[in-house]
Amino acid sequence: MRRTTFFLIPLTIAAVAAGCTEGGGGNGGDDGDAAETSSRSQVRVVGSSTVYPFSSYVAEEFGATTEHPTPVIESTGSGGGIKIFCEGDGLDTADITNASRRMKASEFERCAGNGVTEITEIAIGADGITIAQAKDKPALDLTLEQLTLAVIAKVPQDGELVDNPYERWNEIDESLPDREITVYGPPSTSGTRDAFEELVLEAATENMEGYDEPVSSVRDDGPYVSSGENDNLIVQKIENDREAVGIFGYSFLEENRDVIAAVTIDGVNPTPEAISSGEYPVARSLFFYTKNSHLGRVPGMTEYVELFISDQMIGDQGLLRREGLIPLPAERREAIRERFAERETLEAGDLE
Repeated sequence: MRRTTFFLIPLTIAAVAAGCTEGGGGNGGDDGDAAETSSRSQVRVVGSSTVYPFSSYVAEEFGATTEHPTPVIESTGSGGGIKIFCEGDGLDTADITNASRRMKASEFERCAGNGVTEITEIAIGADGITIAQAKDKPALDLTLEQLTLAVIAKVPQDGELVDNPYERWNEIDESLPDREITVYGPPSTSGTRDAFEELVLEAATENMEGYDEPVSSVRDDGPYVSSGENDNLIVQKIENDREAVGIFGYSFLEENRDVIAAVTIDGVNPTPEAISSGEYPVARSLFFYTKNSHLGRVPGMTEYVELFISDQMIGDQGLLRREGLIPLPAERREAIRERFAERETLEAGDLE
């Protein structure tokens, strides 16, 4: 199973708040602004379960190699993390949120409404949403359309959309195995779920006969099983349930190849090369967002971000590649470092 590198115990908001002195609530600034420094000694990061292993790895390295304590990393899901991040500007709120998809315009507006207006978006690498099954099962290749018909809420029949009746894969297509449809996947709060709905369901229904517009609603009658934010649990479920498939980020496939195997999509295997090039049809970028008003107020926050986006971590031979992160092109990595150095802020128009 996936190696657990270090368990970072989450702090409650109240506990963090108890250790904070807001010191004037300034906007922006660098770590040299001593007057704005908080008595809170740890950087607090929330968000995506997919980004969590990478963020945790950087946090461990940061705690081991600098004078600052190890940051606190919480796996809350992308949507849950952004909600926490956007609660306000005070030092009782999170400094950074990880996300396995871009922040939504509605989330940006919620942040702004709560006074969180200086946000920098940072892409850390590429990832493929993988569909996997137990390693000893016969190889399975699905088209985007077949995968969509297995998990979407309504399917076209006799000229209208009806509740999804499919219970076995061969009911969708005779070429598929006579095997019960069980798909363990992320919950609605997950960025992986958002990306799956966009890259699979919406992409497929945009071109499928019977749909007037792209549709992304997942069925809730049993075959799709919402399985929480811990992707390791999904790996365990498909290892134990020999008929099932699971949905999670590429790094979890890479770490568990001894027990699970990828399902190919449209004939393409989720390899780093296929994901990076876009040949694999269910590829995406991974992000984190910084609350720039906390820079200079939370000790070590700037240094943690700089370590995360260094080539030591996200470069072609970076340490996170060993953990399953797929590096971005060198020129894009350099642009990301410049964006953070200049504290370039996210604008509403960027998310349209």
